[in-house]
Amino acid sequence: MSQTPCTKRLQRLQDLLQTTDLEAVVLNASPTLTYLTGLEVHLSERPVVGIFPASGKPALVLPELESGKLESLPVTLEAFPYGENPNTWPGTFAHALHFCGLRRARIGVEPQWFRFLELQLLESAAPELQLTSAEPLIRRLRSQKDLAEIAATRRALEVAWQALEATLPAIRPGITEREVAAELTLQLLRAGSDPELPFAPIVAFGPESANPHAVPGDRPLTPPTLILIDWGARVEGYCADLTRMFTFGIPDDELLRITQIVLEANEAARAKAGPGVPAGEVDQTARQVIEQAGYGPYFIHRTGHGLGLEIHEPPYIRGDNTEPLAPGMLFTIEPGIYLTGRGGARIEDDVLITETGAETLSDYPRTLRRLD
Repeated sequence: MSQTPCTKRLQRLQDLLQTTDLEAVVLNASPTLTYLTGLEVHLSERPVVGIFPASGKPALVLPELESGKLESLPVTLEAFPYGENPNTWPGTFAHALHFCGLRRARIGVEPQWFRFLELQLLESAAPELQLTSAEPLIRRLRSQKDLAEIAATRRALEVAWQALEATLPAIRPGITEREVAAELTLQLLRAGSDPELPFAPIVAFGPESANPHAVPGDRPLTPPTLILIDWGARVEGYCADLTRMFTFGIPDDELLRITQIVLEANEAARAKAGPGVPAGEVDQTARQVIEQAGYGPYFIHRTGHGLGLEIHEPPYIRGDNTEPLAPGMLFTIEPGIYLTGRGGARIEDDVLITETGAETLSDYPRTLRRLD
């Protein structure tokens, strides 16, 4: 019988564990748990924990009410369900750890996801456990995408662009940022995005576009104005992330100029990316274009971040990151210039490292687009 993507990932995790001083990785309801098992659950007051030893069958501790999801999983796990009484939970955790032979073991967890709740339950079940960060191992496991992940990302990008095109006709004088964001959210769902979007769309008019993480408000569109839209879709759990620039009317010359500079920085950084290139050099290439144009102090964030089951994950495209890019890595390139009180520009694409170079998966128009 052919292996599923999840069974291959589990085997790779166990192979990687053999090269470390960890005897297991323990995951709560995080994207990595979904990545390895296909199980989709949210963090809640009822913990869900996967225990993945370096050899042997993994175990899954979960509430009885989630047990029905086990039948459709693409991997085989030993299930340890528990009831509603929290006093019984440490015993269930102890049984699962004993099944995996991990009562006195050094295990890794994800620092950004693992909670004090799960920590307490593990320590109560097996006081001699040693917990440490599994972040380096998880980064190696997930940073290079397989074919199924890349295909899902491509579909997410198609959904995102279709939704944007369906939204643009609604942008007219008097409409608010919040109303455009609401329409875009509706169109994303209609186009086929998963119900849980990667993030709430950013729609920023005029001076508000100088805030990289602007929150859409009740500002009405008053021409002439620059419009920044940063949005994404999620398909089969995988994220797409895009930013494009628009105008209604003709804004002042400097805003037109910074939009063109950002486009040139985007193009230069995408041309620089490739296998073996340090991530930091991609950032430096984008930054050099902006600095040479005299706007270096106004580029106030990294050039990009990895994409996958999470909207922000390794590799991080920042100047001090010496990590070499490798085939299968997927990340954003999104240089920006932000002039406080006046306006800002950002152009964002999603890029995949291949064996021979880099492919821009989001090869949609990037030039400033007039909507009037």
